[in-house]
Amino acid sequence: MTPVLEKSAAPKLKARTIAKKPIAKKPAAPKKRAPVKLVTADEFWEMQADFPNERTELVNGEIRKMAPAGGEHGVEAFEIGALLWLHVKKKKLGVICAAETGFVISNKTVRAPDAAFISQARLEANRGKMDGEIRTEKFWPFAPDLAVEVVSPGDRAGEVADKVRDWLKSGAAMVWVIYPRSQTIHVFTAPETMQILEADDLLSGGEIVPGFSCKVRDIFV
Repeated sequence: MTPVLEKSAAPKLKARTIAKKPIAKKPAAPKKRAPVKLVTADEFWEMQADFPNERTELVNGEIRKMAPAGGEHGVEAFEIGALLWLHVKKKKLGVICAAETGFVISNKTVRAPDAAFISQARLEANRGKMDGEIRTEKFWPFAPDLAVEVVSPGDRAGEVADKVRDWLKSGAAMVWVIYPRSQTIHVFTAPETMQILEADDLLSGGEIVPGFSCKVRDIFV
C-alpha cells in the first residue's frame, strides 16, 4: 500500500491590532464678540444705578468701565483740585468739580475728568440747558472751561490723547494732563499746542482761571 502523507497543520497567525490614528479635530472657530449695545448720554444717565461702585465713561456710545484710581493718582487729583478750589472760591470765579463728575460733550460721549473748572460766565450762558438754573443733578450738559486729567500707570498714550482731543473739540479752553511719575504737566490750549512744565515751572490759569498760579512741584507733595 502506498503510504498516505499527513498534511501538516498550517501555523496559526496571531491577530494584530492596528492602532487607529486619532482624527485631527478642526480648530474651534473663534467666538464672535457679542455686539456692543450703544447708548446715548441720556440713557447712560438713567443707567447709573447699574454701576453703583464702578467708574465709567461713555465714549462714542460704548460704556467703558475703569478700575479705581491708585493712591498716587488720588493724591495728585485732590491736590490740584484743592488749589483750584481755594482760588476760585475766594475770587468767586465759578465752580470746581471733583473727580468723576460727568460732562456731556456729545450725544454719545460723557467724559469724567479728575478735576474741572466751570466759569460763572459759562454757567450763566448754559442756563437754558439746565431748566433756567446754574446747577444740575444730572451730568453737566457742556464741557468745562478747564479739564484736568491725572495719568495712571496703566493709561495708554492714545487714550490720553483721545481725552484731550474730546475736551478741546467740545469747547474746553484748556486741558492740563498731570504725569505723577515724571512730575510734569502738559498744558493744551489746542490739540497741536502743548507746553511741558517741569518742577520749577509755574502753572498758570491764564485767562481761563484768572489770577491762578502755582509751582508745579507744589502739586506733587
